[in-house]
Amino acid sequence: MTTFRSGFTLWQMVRTARELTADERVRERVDKVLHIMGGPGGTYGKGRPLVDALEDVAQEAILHGDFAFAQRFQRFAAYAGGDLFLEILENYYDDEARQRSEEHMRRMTAMGADMAVAALEVLCSERPDATAADARDLFRGIARSAEYLSIGDGDGGVRLSTRELRRLQQYGHMEIVLRNLPRPASAEAARMMNDVLADVDAGVLAQLLELRARQAGLAALRTVVEDPDSPESALHACLKNQEWIFGGAYVAELARRQYTPEAILDIPLLRGDGSLHVVELKRANIKDLVIRRSGHLMLGAAAHRAVSQAQNYLRAMDENRPDILTDHGVDTRRASATVVIGHPQYVTGGVTSQEIAETLRTYNAHQTRIEVITYETLLSSASRMLALSSARQDADPDEEPVA
Repeated sequence: MTTFRSGFTLWQMVRTARELTADERVRERVDKVLHIMGGPGGTYGKGRPLVDALEDVAQEAILHGDFAFAQRFQRFAAYAGGDLFLEILENYYDDEARQRSEEHMRRMTAMGADMAVAALEVLCSERPDATAADARDLFRGIARSAEYLSIGDGDGGVRLSTRELRRLQQYGHMEIVLRNLPRPASAEAARMMNDVLADVDAGVLAQLLELRARQAGLAALRTVVEDPDSPESALHACLKNQEWIFGGAYVAELARRQYTPEAILDIPLLRGDGSLHVVELKRANIKDLVIRRSGHLMLGAAAHRAVSQAQNYLRAMDENRPDILTDHGVDTRRASATVVIGHPQYVTGGVTSQEIAETLRTYNAHQTRIEVITYETLLSSASRMLALSSARQDADPDEEPVA
């Protein structure tokens, strides 16, 4: 069940954001949001219409190439739809709230450092001959033991408030980020890292961070695909806002997923020419993805059902093209689609990965608007794209080009 949210803080953020764009169509969408929310007091428009209106702002901003503004309203929509806590939203767009959070984190860090010093003093007093390895083992043990600590909620226990639980969630996110940061192996390495960062080009650093984020996203997708029990929702979560995985022809994932009453799209992508491309996701664990009949290989029933579903989506888009273009600014005439379904590791019947690839290649050769691919193909192509990006990052910019 969806838990819709809204309030004075969101209303303030939307009003402030309106002044950050000069595009009239985007401002019209923002004004619609403010109209739904009303003024101070009341429910501030809490509900599905508010979420849809916020997503419409994000989509209009995408169409005008203002991706930072679009991301802002996508986060607003995530909060209004119950997928994001207010404290996290404030950390993005409320300077005072972010400063309070940073100060709290600094105090927590200082407290942790003090505790670490106290633990080392106890170790040294009990074992004067303790080495750095002993200290490392001590803190490793503390870190592992922390996973089993609990506040408890029984008699005499302490119950955390909702706000405190959300704060713990923030720390959980921060811990994940910190765990993945590269750590220098020595004091000398740390000094070298500081020297490098002092002169690093901000654009290059941004590219490296983006590359790291894409590598993490691809690894997460691979983990979900390799789990035979993963539902479609888990695959969709891994692919959300990861349009790069589908190739360089797409500039962004659109915020709105529903353009006709009968169709809710899994991943709507925007092509460079402003037209729509639909990605339909199905499970990776499909045993009869490709079947053998009378000595011939063909797609199984699950794949045909998925293609029929994509065909119905495209038909609905064609029939409603004028209204969709007027209301949402997206051209759906002759839109195209990709169906991602199955993985060779789950296919039974003695069908090899190569045979599956050849069967899909034959099937796709007779299609004009819909392509069917497996998660293996999606992962492989995305991995090659990352490998090329990494190679370009590693190349010496001063090196002479090869003739």
